[in-house]
Amino acid sequence: MLRLEDLVKHYGGLAATDHLCLEIAAGELHAIIGPNGAGKSTLIGQLSGEIRPDQGRIVFDGRDITREPVHRRALAGLGRSYQISSVFTEFSALENVILAVQARSGHSFRFWRRANTETQLVQPAQAALAAVGLSDLAQRSVASLAHGERRQLEIAMTLASKPKLLLLDEPMAGMSQAESAELTQRLATLKGSLTIVLVEHDMDTVFALADRVTVLVAGRTIATGTGAEIRADPGVRQAYLGEQEESW
Repeated sequence: MLRLEDLVKHYGGLAATDHLCLEIAAGELHAIIGPNGAGKSTLIGQLSGEIRPDQGRIVFDGRDITREPVHRRALAGLGRSYQISSVFTEFSALENVILAVQARSGHSFRFWRRANTETQLVQPAQAALAAVGLSDLAQRSVASLAHGERRQLEIAMTLASKPKLLLLDEPMAGMSQAESAELTQRLATLKGSLTIVLVEHDMDTVFALADRVTVLVAGRTIATGTGAEIRADPGVRQAYLGEQEESW
C-alpha cells in the first residue's frame, strides 16, 4: 500500500529524513516510534503532502504521489489525524463528521437545505461515529466533549473520508490512561479493514496494536519488526529505550 524509496529531507545541515526506505502492506497496522527529534513528524508531513522531500519517492497504492498536493492525496485515499485536535467546537459531533462526508463527496453546500437532513450525508457520518464509539454523543456540542472524545471525533472525521491508508499522529497525546485504553480498543476494531500508520509515544498502545514497528533515530531506520523483535533488538535498547527499558 505504501512504499518509501530513499526518502531524504534536510533542514540546513540537519537530515530530518536520511535515505529512508520502508514498505507497508495493505491492511497492516504499522507503528513508527523513536525518541524526540528522530524525524517522525517530518516523515508524517512528507507522507501527507505538507512537507516536500528533497530526494526519493513516495508510492501510494501503486501511484507516485511524491509531488502531489495534500488534497489530491486525500482524494486518492490517504487520511490523516493530527497531534492537536482540529474540530469545529460550535457544531455537534455529528455535524463535524457530516462536513467531512460532504468534503469527500465533492459537492458544494446546498444553502437552502440543512445538511443534517440529507440521508446520503447523515448515514455515513453516523457510521463513522459508531466506529469510534461516539454514537451516543452524536448530538452533543463539541465544546462539551472531553479531550479523549474530541480525539475520537477527529478520527471519525478522517474515517468519513473513506481512506485506504490512515495516518495517526500521536492519537493518545494528552489522554488519560482510561481514554487511551478506550481508543486502543477502538483502533483494534479497524485493523485489517484499512492500512494504518501510527506514530505514538504510548508503548502500551504500540505493542498492543502494531503488526510491525519501525524505529527511527536521527532520520534513519534502525530496526523494523514485530513487537517482540523490537523489544529484543539490542540496537533499539541502546539507541532508544535507555532508562525506559524495564517498562518495555
